[in-house]
Parts: sequence; C-alpha cells; structure tokens
Amino acid sequence: MLARRIVSMWGRTPSVLPGRRMFSVGTGRRPVLPDDGLDLKHFVKQSGSQDVSSSSVTFDPLPSPFLSPLASSADGRKFFVETYGCQMNFSDSEIINSVLKGAGYEMADGAENADVILLNTCAIRDNAEQKVWGRLRELKAHIKKSKSKQTVGVLGCMAERLKEKLLEAEGLCHLVVGPDAYRDLPRLLSRVEDGHDAINVLLSMDETYADVAPVRTADNTVSAYVSIMRGCNNMCSYCIVPFTRGRERSRDVASIIREVKDLSERGYKEVILLGQNVNSFNDIGTAPSGKWSEGRTGLAEGFRNISSVREEGVRFAELLHHVALVDPSVRVRFTSPHPKDFPDDVLHVVAHHDNICKSLHMPAQSGSSQVLERMRRGYSREAYMGLIERVREVVKGCAISSDFITGFCGETEEDHLQTLSLMRLVRFDMAYMFAYSMRERTHANRTLTDDVPDDVKGRRLREMTELFYSDVKDKNRQEIGKRHIVLVEGNSRRSEEDFVGRTDSNKKVVFPKRKVAAENATGAGSGTVDFGVGDYVEVEITESVGTLIGIS
Repeated sequence: MLARRIVSMWGRTPSVLPGRRMFSVGTGRRPVLPDDGLDLKHFVKQSGSQDVSSSSVTFDPLPSPFLSPLASSADGRKFFVETYGCQMNFSDSEIINSVLKGAGYEMADGAENADVILLNTCAIRDNAEQKVWGRLRELKAHIKKSKSKQTVGVLGCMAERLKEKLLEAEGLCHLVVGPDAYRDLPRLLSRVEDGHDAINVLLSMDETYADVAPVRTADNTVSAYVSIMRGCNNMCSYCIVPFTRGRERSRDVASIIREVKDLSERGYKEVILLGQNVNSFNDIGTAPSGKWSEGRTGLAEGFRNISSVREEGVRFAELLHHVALVDPSVRVRFTSPHPKDFPDDVLHVVAHHDNICKSLHMPAQSGSSQVLERMRRGYSREAYMGLIERVREVVKGCAISSDFITGFCGETEEDHLQTLSLMRLVRFDMAYMFAYSMRERTHANRTLTDDVPDDVKGRRLREMTELFYSDVKDKNRQEIGKRHIVLVEGNSRRSEEDFVGRTDSNKKVVFPKRKVAAENATGAGSGTVDFGVGDYVEVEITESVGTLIGIS
C-alpha cells in the first residue's frame, strides 16, 4: 500500500469542501384569456441575456398570471419520463421534471404507477425512432388491457420531426411537445384532460431554460449535466438536429456559473457541460473579458463555418475557464463539440486547468475529404489531422474520441479506406460508429442519393469496428503499470466487492473495495477509513480485459 498522503490530485491543493475526501491507495382546462386586449406577446417572454428578434417567443415560467388556476392544476397526478437518446435528452428530462413539479405534479417511480407517461425521444437515426414506436404500441396495448386512463406523450426530437403525424398514428399518444416547448406542458396536459389531443412544436430562437432549476432523479450524485447552449447552426447534410433543435442560442454565463456552484456545494464531483455544438457557445448578452476571450469567432486553423456567426460575446474558452475556477476539486468535461470550434484558446484553457479532463471528443465522421465535402463538415482530412497534431502538442497525453458514419451518399471503397487510414493514424481512445441512415428534411435527403447498399454499409461498419477495437485493446495493454486518479462512480455491475470509476482520460476502471489508512485521506485521523462513491482514488492498472482492472 502506498504510504503517503495525497495533497492534490492534480498537483495543486484543491479547495475540498467539508465532507469531501480524496484517497491515495497503491499497488385539466384551457387557459382563460382576459378581456383587456392583451395579445400573444403578453403571454410570452424574451430572455434578457440574449439579443434576439422580437418575433421569437418562449413561454413564461409557470404558473403564469394569465393562466387560470385550473389550467395548471395537477390535482396530485403523477408523471413518469422515459428518456431515449443522447445526454442532452437526459438533461432535458430534468427540465421536464422541474416544470411539472412546479405545476403540482408528482413524480412516479415507474410508468405503471403514473397518470402521465412521457417519452423524451431521439430522431438522429431510424433505429432510435423504431424503439419509440415499439414502446408506444406496448403502452397502448397495456392501457387497453388494463382499461386505465393514462396519458401518453411524445416529447423531444421525434416530436419535433413528425409533429401531427404522431397524433394521427394509431391513437398511440395524446400529446406531442417539441424540445423548446416544455414550459407549456402543464397547459397542454390540461387540454388533454379536457378530452383533446395537444401539440406544441414551436421552435424558439432564445429558449435555453436558464431560469429552470433541473430536478435530478438519477441515483448518480457524483456527476451532473449542465446544459449551456441549445440548437445547431452547422447544417451538416446528414443531420436532422438543426430541424429538431433549432438555431444555436446560449445561456448567460452567470446562470451557468450559479448552477455549477450549486452542484459543487451539493457534493457533486464532476460537471459535464452540454450542448448540441457545445464549443460554439457564445453568450452575446455578456461582454467578453480576460486573457481567454477576445470576442472573436476563433475557428481552428483550416476549418470554416457553413453559416454566419456573430463574433461578439463570451465564447467557450472564457466560459470553460470560469467554470474550472468554481471548484478546483470538481472535474469538468464537455460534449458534444465540433472540431472547427477548437481554436488554440480552447486548447490552452484545457491544458491550463488541471481539473478540466484531458479527454476531447472530436467527431471526424469520415477520413475522406470528398465525403466530408458532401457532408458539409467545413474541413478536409488534412485540416482534421492538423488539429489532432495541435491537440497533442498543446494538451499533453490527451485522450481523443470520435464519431464515424460509414456508407454516406456516394462513399466509394477508396473513401472507406481513407477512413480506416485516418483511424490507424490517430488511434482513437473511443469511437461511436454507425451505418448511414437517411433522414427526411436534411440537406442530403433533398440533394443526394442514398446509393450505398445496406450489405456494403454493414461490411464497412464491421471493418471499422474491428480496427477500432484492435487498436483500443493494444492501447489498454499499454496502461498496465500506470497509475491514475480515478473518481469512484459506484459499484461494479459484476460484483459489489468492486468499485468502478473513470480516469481523467475517461477510461473505465474496476478495482476492489478496501480500507485505507486515515492519514491517506484529507482530514486525516488515526486508524483506517473506507473510501466510497464520490472519492478520488489513485489506482494502479494491473490488467486489461476490455475494461481496465486496477488495485487499491
């Protein structure tokens, strides 16, 4: 056992709050409208922190003075949210929880005990939507058999994409709500109670839910998502997100810092900044200041924007700097970024702060410049490789993950080989790989042909995954004998005798539970103490069996 006390997990003494420890271990009705001539603008508000068009609207925080008490009364009804898809959807479900609890609804512990069942959905690929269709049919059969009066709603990206089609499909749901209309849920549910189907899929130019405190229900009290921006302006030809999430808009910096401070005070040890294009953050309502921000767009070298970008405001590098300063003992991660928004400013902030994790997600999508051009990614293979070299120069030892789409429109065998070549050169630590799925309303759907046969897509995907896992297996073997600071997340799924946690580089590690000398814990005393969930532990990697195994 390592007989020394760790003062700092990153080389400087962290500001550890009381109760925190760090260890070193070794080997319903409709709204009533008033009769005073008020129109729509009196029922909605604009964010005070954003300079936006007056035609863009969002709903007032509930309860609104213009709604009758009955319009937002839940009468003790219970709701349950099932979440599908990305981290952003899980974060949005916490906003939904807050809105409904604020309107008097109670949270159920399962769909079977709920009066209202809400499916927060994903539309990025057809497979994601098919899961939701299957669940809707399952719920319909259950409701019919049990003769219950449960309300079923479809929320999120699938709701935004299909709109009224969901209400028309086999009577599978009663409520359809897009990702910018969650404040309207109590009113819409009241309409359903009155015997009507209800829908609101209005996209907003300024809705960020900055004033809504998320209600977190996950058992995980170690790591928390913090949404910092919504929407996407990139308009990649394969992607449905700009059509389901709308244009980019960012929260004000002050509200983000308040939320991170609150999480720190509540004992969370990791915050994950979220956005559809998280590193294009731009708070245009706050003046930039300091060494990390010059109020400029700041693209990585060799990259370009597909759409115009406002240059004023606090951008991601400065925000990331201030978030890291909130509590040096809290790890900071962010997802999902676009490679173009990694200028040197961002890389230097990551390198400068020890508590910003040295693990960056850089979605390449393809290794072929021709395919990247058809995808409208705004960069070439050469520009992407130049960025990778710059990351490794500035952020020493940084782990890099990526996304890849195989079988995109017009992809040739040579294009595919170019992607395999890029994967061999970079040797990613993690990758998410998918066969292309054409989505309606996208640029590709309007202008390109999905001409790669399914069997070819499948074969190319297998070749990509086999190459990736071969590289990862080799890289994990190289971890044996190295020591990492691991944040304990919980029990291992395979054994309650083991903990599981993640390294700074986002690698999962399983290691046995054991007591350590109290002198090795912050707030030292005599005897031994247990370390547990939420503690930092120094672990030596002893073997690699897919997951890294360590000793404590």
